[in-house]
Amino acid sequence: VLVRPARNYWLSSLARKHTTVCLQLRPVAMRAHCLQKQCVEGGLSSVRSIAGQRLAPRHGVHKAARVGSKVVVSRAQALQTQQPIPPPLQSVEALPNIASGALTGAGKDDLDMSKTVLGIILGGGAGTRLYPLTKKRAKPAVPLGANYRLIDIPVSNCVNSNVTKIYCLTQFNSASLNRHLSQAYNSSVGAYTSRGFVEVLAASQSNVRKEWFQGTADAVRQYMWLFEEAMRDGVQDFLILSGDHLYRMDYKEFVRKHRESGAAITIAALPCDEKRATAFGLMKIDEDGRVVEFAEKPSGDELKAMQVDTTVLGVDAKTAAEKPYIASMGIYVMTANTLKELLENHMPDANDFGNEVIPEARKMGYPVQAYAFQGYWEDIGTIEAFYNANLALVKTDGSANFSFYDKEAPIYTMSRFLPPSKVLQDVVVRNAIIGDGSNIKARSRVSNSIVGLRSLIGEDCVVEDTLMLGSDYYETVEECAWVPGCLPMGIGNGSHVRKALIDKNARIGERVQILNKDNVTEANREKEGFMIRDGIVCVIKDSVIPSGTII
Repeated sequence: VLVRPARNYWLSSLARKHTTVCLQLRPVAMRAHCLQKQCVEGGLSSVRSIAGQRLAPRHGVHKAARVGSKVVVSRAQALQTQQPIPPPLQSVEALPNIASGALTGAGKDDLDMSKTVLGIILGGGAGTRLYPLTKKRAKPAVPLGANYRLIDIPVSNCVNSNVTKIYCLTQFNSASLNRHLSQAYNSSVGAYTSRGFVEVLAASQSNVRKEWFQGTADAVRQYMWLFEEAMRDGVQDFLILSGDHLYRMDYKEFVRKHRESGAAITIAALPCDEKRATAFGLMKIDEDGRVVEFAEKPSGDELKAMQVDTTVLGVDAKTAAEKPYIASMGIYVMTANTLKELLENHMPDANDFGNEVIPEARKMGYPVQAYAFQGYWEDIGTIEAFYNANLALVKTDGSANFSFYDKEAPIYTMSRFLPPSKVLQDVVVRNAIIGDGSNIKARSRVSNSIVGLRSLIGEDCVVEDTLMLGSDYYETVEECAWVPGCLPMGIGNGSHVRKALIDKNARIGERVQILNKDNVTEANREKEGFMIRDGIVCVIKDSVIPSGTII
């Protein structure tokens, strides 16, 4: 025992064979500060941190330390032999809660997700369905909800589920994605005792493989050599995610069901009605939730044949009757050794998980399980779906199913340290989200719209049913001088914009009308700085729309 005289005393070096106890001494009371994690040959798996508990008055320090250490060691030895943990010694009145889950390793993460699960986010291909948003960026890097990017959704779900080892696989325009992930997460994911990271793995050629990614399964196969390192470090399961979905999910329950069922592959399944079911790949299950059949976007009698009783997956009877189909969400948990075996030995030429690997694995006898997800989920891989999902965030009729305002499971993004947004005199804002650092000038009206980071809306403008993605930077007068007419980024004075999607750094001049009065559904005017997709006018990133233009 070493006591150092100071205002806050520390009692250190109180050691036993399997544990080290650090007890902090204060002038009024001594608190048990922590139990450091120890790995021993006898099978003692881990000892978790303990919240400080008042042990004894100052004059009883030595006695409390001796008795407290006996309690801790007895609990550690009980763990080692898998015996019931004895109750606290009655002579220490202040130790009733010392074994309340702390020594059992249960805590908040009894699955040890940070060590046993590797997150793999599939960034997708060229993103043609989201073009022109993917013209200069990877699909997961597309801005979302004023302040975020699509990649923030699966990464935040991982972080909230304590999955701290995350790779994002992509092969198109990955520069902005890589910059965003490195600045947003790598300094805050993981801890001193557990390695964590969020990294982009771009497609590359090697001496073994000369081809780019041919599909989702092929992308994982090409980086299996890297994932094997994680397996040697204790990773048991791969969590396969998509980078273009909007949802909030607790992956801990997903992984728990996977392990409890003994499945090799578990598929996240969305209960849906007949109208929505025709747009997805459907699954049929048995009474244990095992997948017995797949059907890709069935219709007619084939659709009727795919009806299942989803109550076996925990869905309530009312919802099961209204939504008798289960659709694959493209989200999987796969046992690491099984996936390696399937991709390298059994199916070395398979390129896609949903259409090839998983159906063939079921036929080969690998157990494939369904897991019912009953929250909000939306595939936003098209311009129309992306536009609608964003504008749904500002609805006030109760139909908005997703919200960024959830303190229990927040969505994280990069800290940009931008100033508050500025709204000047006589501006009317109704049902809108205004991103950080924006400036809306006098007498403008904004309704049913999302205004992204650093956006500028000039005087006397009307912006309705519009999604503005904002700007990447603030522009000085000197920088603006390089643009003909010194047209600033944003929307110029007196312009009227309706049902449009304005990408970053776009320059819209004064008195511009973007209205699509003729209700054109598709038009490619890329050389003029815009396109029309699904009836939505898309102003391309970095483009210039001259003053007085009518679209």
